[in-house]
Amino acid sequence: MDKKKLKRPVPQKPNGKKNNVRTILFVLFIAGFLFLGLSSYGKSEDLQSVAFSDVIRRANNGEISKIEVVGDELKITKSGEEEPSQTSRKESGSSIYEQGLENRDVEVKITPENTSGEVWSNVLFTLAPVILLGGLLFWMMRSAQGQGNQAMSFGRSKARLYGNEKDKVTFKDIAGSNEAKDDLEEIVDFLKSPKKYEANGARIPKGMLLVGPPGTGKTMLARAVAGEADVPFFSISGSEFVEMFVGVGASRVRDLFSKAKKNAPCIIFVDEIDAVGRRRGSGMGGGHDEREQTLNQILVEMDGFEQGVNVIVLAATNRADVLDPALLRPGRFDRRVNIGLPDRKDREAILKVHYEKKPLEKNVNLDALAAKTAGSSGADLANIANESAIIAAKHSRKTITQDDVTAAFEKVAIGPERKSKIMNDKEKELTAYHEAGHAIVGHVLPDSDDVHKVTIIPRGGTGGVTWFIPPEDKSYHSIVEYKDILARMLGGRIAEEVIYGSDRVTTGAGNDLQKAAELAREMVTNQGMGKKLRNQVFHSDEGMMMDRMMHERQYSDETAKVIDDEVEALISEAAERARTVIKANLKKLEELKDALLEKETVEDVEVKKIFEGTSMPKAAALY
Repeated sequence: MDKKKLKRPVPQKPNGKKNNVRTILFVLFIAGFLFLGLSSYGKSEDLQSVAFSDVIRRANNGEISKIEVVGDELKITKSGEEEPSQTSRKESGSSIYEQGLENRDVEVKITPENTSGEVWSNVLFTLAPVILLGGLLFWMMRSAQGQGNQAMSFGRSKARLYGNEKDKVTFKDIAGSNEAKDDLEEIVDFLKSPKKYEANGARIPKGMLLVGPPGTGKTMLARAVAGEADVPFFSISGSEFVEMFVGVGASRVRDLFSKAKKNAPCIIFVDEIDAVGRRRGSGMGGGHDEREQTLNQILVEMDGFEQGVNVIVLAATNRADVLDPALLRPGRFDRRVNIGLPDRKDREAILKVHYEKKPLEKNVNLDALAAKTAGSSGADLANIANESAIIAAKHSRKTITQDDVTAAFEKVAIGPERKSKIMNDKEKELTAYHEAGHAIVGHVLPDSDDVHKVTIIPRGGTGGVTWFIPPEDKSYHSIVEYKDILARMLGGRIAEEVIYGSDRVTTGAGNDLQKAAELAREMVTNQGMGKKLRNQVFHSDEGMMMDRMMHERQYSDETAKVIDDEVEALISEAAERARTVIKANLKKLEELKDALLEKETVEDVEVKKIFEGTSMPKAAALY
């Protein structure tokens, strides 16, 4: 099939500019009329005005050689002069001779009076009020018409049309996501050669749902499909369908699909479709609220495509679990493309893409950075690259160094350093013991991650940081891994307790305790990792508060009590294991504490050197 040549849509000027042009033209029009009126009264010559009786006296005495009569106006030329220098007026209805001129030697010239200026001035000042009033009424009517057009445009789609850009996005511009790109290749091939599929009786999916965490490149992949297929691309957000007026969302859906059919073959991309595609019948907003009407219209439009209309709908969401089942049935969103977080190889490729146009020094190790950024999305990696460029520019460097990249990574991952926060010696010592407790428990326990850095410099919202990074990407976690993570989370609080006593613990462990409680409850309720409730899942609704209130809990009060007991048991076990490890390695705890007080930040190599000779007590082992 021949590719259609797309015409770039001509951007329309905002209404404000049009109104400004109309206003300027109107003002110029009125100014022109005023200028004509004033010019009709202008004097062609600058003459001195004198009394008529004085003119007659001097004319009879021979002091005036010529008098030009224009109507009742007299232009006086003195004896010895060639041009008139004075002016006067006679009485109407009689000649100058009848009014006293006796000297016949004075040249009297009668010039017919030109009344055109007076006529135009009369016409002008007669029509000026009419013109002004008419212009005012015209301006008011145009303003009202513009507001009426704006009101009528509520039902029009706000989708933005792409397809003729010079910098089109293609699959080559997107690093990683190879499986997702393979799935989307079918859509591209269909848009390029639909007859090949139709000849075999194949039906290409009308809709494809892109599902993945935020920042994984769902929107970019959708634009790459349009770029590869070289077809128009209508982009709109799910929230742009819904307005305060009832029925506007459905009207916009109809308008969007109507435009798409006229531009077929093309792609409609709906970002964050969960804004309008949530499950119906939840009791929220009634059965006929605006969102549900919009969803109903989307369902009708997707299932009502005529045969042979090559329009494909791509939608993106990170909450596929809340979508209405009718939206996901065959005939609508037939396919589901899962776009997960990138693995190490993909992260390195993504970093190379983002650093391609940045002045990067040759010794910067992007592979090591990719290894440390496990769990990061493409947007996170782009943020790291941008932050490193900002840090280099801040220090007036023309190239990005390894230190800039490391500082950017730490700033994005654990927050910026807050060196302005001043702690006294006692608080520094307590923070050093706290962070050393996290580090030593995490180092000793066999299924914990490696210690990457320990610092007592406040970062983000914390007083200090003990940073653990897994040696490799993990897809699954075992019970023993989670238990070791729980123990190291409580290592800071337990270190305070061992050193200062149980009554001297501080609020510095508040965030640690909260995360530990969340992980323990996740293990029991969602992962089936409890002792008494092993292999049983008690999922709790994590939606909005009203959603949780509307849905009844799916287990009894007795089971809820057992869940609480299981969570308490996991926390108590983790605390006891952390206590056992710290007491068995108090000397190493003190060494790391001293190093932190001296240097404030201890890197992974030095941490491992300090922890050489640590022991794993039998009481801390899991059986």
